[in-house]
Amino acid sequence: MADIGEGSEARGAELLSRISNEMVRMMKEYFGRGPTSAKSYMLDDLLVVVMRDGMTTAERTMLEFGRADMVRQFRQEFENEMTDRLVGAVEKLTGRRVVTYQSQVMFDPNTVVELFVFDEPAPQAAVHATSAGQVEDEPVGQATNGPALDRPSRTPATGERGTDPNVQ
Repeated sequence: MADIGEGSEARGAELLSRISNEMVRMMKEYFGRGPTSAKSYMLDDLLVVVMRDGMTTAERTMLEFGRADMVRQFRQEFENEMTDRLVGAVEKLTGRRVVTYQSQVMFDPNTVVELFVFDEPAPQAAVHATSAGQVEDEPVGQATNGPALDRPSRTPATGERGTDPNVQ
């Protein structure tokens, strides 16, 4: 795991950014490809991590074959197996206990939403720091990792390759 420190005292934008980066890092490590962007949102006892454009070439190909059901089933099985690792990372970063976790994949647009529910609401100071970080003009909780590991396949609708210059 990345150097994220036990029971981190980070709050606000810094904490959200660390969470986003850790989720992207874990997807790259365990899936072979990470999303090209991620953003985390925290309110009270909820943490939502939204990751975009993280499908592998094999998954995009299966979608082109009309096999969204298989891609969704595999993603759900993968997330079920990853629960302890993902929950552990969030608990380590936030210093809070996660009581439940759910993941959902959507294909158009290519988005994964991770939802973590904590055992109790955040202390008021942490809620204010986090919400203040989310309304600043700066990107907040945005993943800053390097390029994804595989190139985007041709999109089913246009046949064109992705245009993100950060994806190699």
